[in-house]
Formats: sequence, structure tokens, C-alpha cells
Amino acid sequence: MKFQNLLLLFIIVITLISCSKKDEKISLIKEDNLEMQMIEAYNEGIKEFNKGDIFFAAKKFNEVELLYPQSLWAPRSTLMAAYAYYSQLYFNDAIFELERFLDKYKNHPNTDYAYYLLGVCHYNQIVNEKKDLGEIVKAKEYFTLLVKEFPKTDFAEDAKFKLELIQEILASKELYLANYYFEREKWIPAMNRYKKIVNEYDTTIFIEEALYRLVELNYRLGLVDEAKKYTSLLGYNYQSSEWYERSYNILNVNYKKTEIKKDLKNQKSLLKKFKELFQ
Repeated sequence: MKFQNLLLLFIIVITLISCSKKDEKISLIKEDNLEMQMIEAYNEGIKEFNKGDIFFAAKKFNEVELLYPQSLWAPRSTLMAAYAYYSQLYFNDAIFELERFLDKYKNHPNTDYAYYLLGVCHYNQIVNEKKDLGEIVKAKEYFTLLVKEFPKTDFAEDAKFKLELIQEILASKELYLANYYFEREKWIPAMNRYKKIVNEYDTTIFIEEALYRLVELNYRLGLVDEAKKYTSLLGYNYQSSEWYERSYNILNVNYKKTEIKKDLKNQKSLLKKFKELFQ
């Protein structure tokens, strides 16, 4: 009887071990199949992307992430899905994938690329600087972050260029609003807008007109000393400018131009910077 019980116990143990080995083998087979499915899905995504079917391509890239989320291919696939959408100008879909990537794969080696593409997606949606302020602000935010966190990358170099153009766009918006208030004789909001251009967008092409408008506005309000101050500032930096000539004509005949010795090296550097903005 004891022998029968011992034999039964032995059979149960052997059966359990056998089942355990069988389960382990099945698990390995499943994992191998999963990896193969992942590779197949990724390759299919690339194939469809090259064909131009970006929606099916993005679907296959997302499938890679679902099949094997812990693999190296998962974050790459998310970026590929984002790029697929971006390539056909589906910016909102691309933004969704990129934001998901940044949230899910923190400190990934391609984080700089994700921020750059996010900035470009918002930047490319700027159609009218008077209406698309949200897109302008978002683009500026991502490009600024990229320059700050990843300053030595190629993406940062292009981001700096785009940030300069964004400054131009923001300055043009401020000038549009300032002139709107000026034409309606709303002097205080107009003056505040012109001063904002002078204080925050002094490297843009709109600085000259803003300074001239401050001359004109202050003179109209009887603030002649203030008008002279802005004329001097305009003359010091842009003496050959049409806006300086116009500001000089606003003032009475007793107000004379002042010849100012300028740093020619600085002037050439500034002109070069302006030129580079449009190359």
C-alpha cells in the first residue's frame, strides 16, 4: 500500500515536471512567432509607406508596438507612424503619435528628433499669423526646448533658424494690431504694442516701422522729447532707413539730425543676420 502511494506520488511529480517543460517550450515557440510577426509587420509597414498608403503603413507600425512593446522596434515604429502621417501632411495624427512617443519612451535616443518633428508639424500649420497664434506658440515652445536640451544636434541648428522666422511672424502680428489701434485712435494700446516690438522683437525687420510709429504717436500726443528719443534711436541704428527720414520730417525744422559714429562691424553683422533670415 505504501509502495502504491509512493508510486502515485512519483507519477504526479513526473507529470508536473513534464507539463512544466511543455509549457516552457510552448511559451518559447510563441515568443519566437511573436518576434517574427513583429518583423513582418514592420517590413510591411515600410513597404506600404513606400507605396504611399500611409494609413495602412501607420497601422502596421502601430501593430509592431502592440505585438512586442518591450522591443527596440516599438519606439522606432511609433516614430515611423508619426513620420508617415507627417509625410502626407496629416499633422494632427503625427502630433498624436509624437506626443505618445515622448510620454511612453522617456529619455529615448531619438527624443531630439521627436521634438523637432513636433515643432515642424505646428510650424507648417501657420497659415495666417493673425489667426494661428496657438500653432506659432507651440512651434516656438518645441524649437526652444530642442535648442536648450539638444544644442549640438543638426535639428537644433534648423530649429534656431525657424525660431528667428517665428520671431518675424510674432512681430508682424504685433505690428498689425498696433496699426489697427493707431488707425482707430486708441493711443495707449497702440503704444504698448509698438513698445513690445522694440523690447522683444528688436532683431526683426519690423523694428524700424515700430520706432517710427512711436515717434509719430508721441509727437501727436505732444510728447516731443519722447519723439526725439525714438528718432535718435532710429537714426543710430538705421540712419539710411526710409523710416528714419520720415521720422525726421515729423519733427519741426529746428530739430536737426545728429551725426553719430557707429560701430560698422556691428552694423555689418546685423545686416548679414537679416540677410540670412531669407536665404
